[in-house]
Amino acid sequence: MTTATTRPSVQPSKTSDPLQLIDVDHVRFHVGNAKQAAFFYAHCFGFQIEQVNDLTTGNRDSATYLLTQGNIRFLLTSGLTAEHPASLEVAMYGDGVKDVAFTVFDAEKAFERAVKNGATPAVGGEPRTIKTATGTVTTATIRTYGRCQHTFVSRTGEFDLTNVKQGGLFAPGYKMIDGVCAPATGCGPQMGVSSILAINEHNKKHPCGLKYVDHLVGNVELGKMNYWVKFYEEVLEFTMFKHFDDKDIATDFSALMSKVMASGNNLIKMPINEPAPGKKKSQVQEYLDWHCNTPGVQHLALRTDDELHSIAALRGRGVDFLTLPDAYYDKVWDRVNGMLTQHGHEAVKEDHEAIRKLGILVDADDEGYLLQLFTKPLQDRPTLFFEIICRRGSQSFGKGNFKALFEALELEQQRRGNL
Repeated sequence: MTTATTRPSVQPSKTSDPLQLIDVDHVRFHVGNAKQAAFFYAHCFGFQIEQVNDLTTGNRDSATYLLTQGNIRFLLTSGLTAEHPASLEVAMYGDGVKDVAFTVFDAEKAFERAVKNGATPAVGGEPRTIKTATGTVTTATIRTYGRCQHTFVSRTGEFDLTNVKQGGLFAPGYKMIDGVCAPATGCGPQMGVSSILAINEHNKKHPCGLKYVDHLVGNVELGKMNYWVKFYEEVLEFTMFKHFDDKDIATDFSALMSKVMASGNNLIKMPINEPAPGKKKSQVQEYLDWHCNTPGVQHLALRTDDELHSIAALRGRGVDFLTLPDAYYDKVWDRVNGMLTQHGHEAVKEDHEAIRKLGILVDADDEGYLLQLFTKPLQDRPTLFFEIICRRGSQSFGKGNFKALFEALELEQQRRGNL
């Protein structure tokens, strides 16, 4: 299966900086039941349930499903024993993001450079290479804020990133979802495969159009934002891309501060949020309260080239999005198109009435405009959610929508009794 992506590419080079990041290799979630979670993301968001690493492949400790869409790769991992780290984390935090992994040219050298820069290796995170006769995957992992970590991944042969993007095996130990167990197990037809194949076929015929991870947002404790900004500057050699303070992101009741960190090639962006004092509780503090006061990934922004199609498709699958008041659209077009005209750009080309009916937010800056919409939390705890974003030149994060967005979030917090 060949995938298309609009993400800029990095050309391999033997002299590349060890910390030159090529791509988001994958995002790993720790979940209570990987099989059930796979069906949720496949049914609601259109992902392909592509590969598995579980008891049927000889893994006695955990079950992991690889889900793909465009250039997005999610690993959903459940522990099969009470002592497995995924089991312990789910008991404490619920389902959520554990690892944001980066493809690099040499994982061992990237790890050594990061540790030299001050990184702390994750438990069991020292470099290790798994190889077969046809290729290798080398991984090495460092800790970042709270429960999260970053794994450096380098690949060769059969497991090269190009092959993985085209539907090749993700790593040794995985097998394709094809209705038959790995030959060595001799276990015959795989239970549940017919339903997986059915939903995969449906998703191929009815795509949602999600292409790749645009950015990942982390929530940290009050007073810790600058600490983690320094971490990304010094350890991963990122730079600050944008900065928003409590004057930018505030309502009458709550506020937060955010700094957007970017890799050296601006390929990978990671905003870091912390709560700011307000009359009531901010969305960041709500996240922390329901995440054992532990920092973590608040949301993933997934890029699409057609916001209207993607949002319509996701709404048709039952995805719950934040609701904006109709009054938002009374003012948005003068603001957005005025900004675009001021900077010599064409007005928003998408149908304005369709945008209103779908509840999509619109913003503009000196580079162009963007369309975005945020889901409600993806599980019972008000923690992780997704953003669906389409960029028409703008490389910002919807600053003009912050007030409307926060007011919508506050209504949801109030419904949950958490404002």
